[in-house]
Amino acid sequence: MRRGGVPKSAAIPDKSLFKVRVPIQVRFRDTDAMGHINNAVYLSYLELARVRYFAAVADFKDHRDISFILARVEIDYRSPALLTDDLAVYIRTQSLGGAKFISEYLVLEEKTQRVVVTAETVQVCYDYERSAVTRLSPDLRAKIEALEGRKF
Repeated sequence: MRRGGVPKSAAIPDKSLFKVRVPIQVRFRDTDAMGHINNAVYLSYLELARVRYFAAVADFKDHRDISFILARVEIDYRSPALLTDDLAVYIRTQSLGGAKFISEYLVLEEKTQRVVVTAETVQVCYDYERSAVTRLSPDLRAKIEALEGRKF
């Protein structure tokens, strides 16, 4: 293990695997007393990338078109980022199941290509009217596979 708890052997995903790139405008309020981007802010960056990804996949117009909930988040902090850094979040679908799918993220400092964060989220398809987990629709699966250029 190296400092921070991320195993040295933890692989950095290849940027070319990611189909959606979301530039991030770092704001002063995103930073902590040490001048770094606060760890909790990365959740918002991932959320923004997820929304943009699904807008690209399924032409979602607003939150009512989203039929899944966030079930799990794992973030590995690889290096600190500062207010003046140019960041981008890269997102892709890592896997699709019957009712859940996993998104993978890579946050880079764009000028140097320094890895700032790697992350993974698990989303579960959800029927808000019934308050119950539901299956991933064949239509959404097909749209994700089309964007990703592969079958799951």
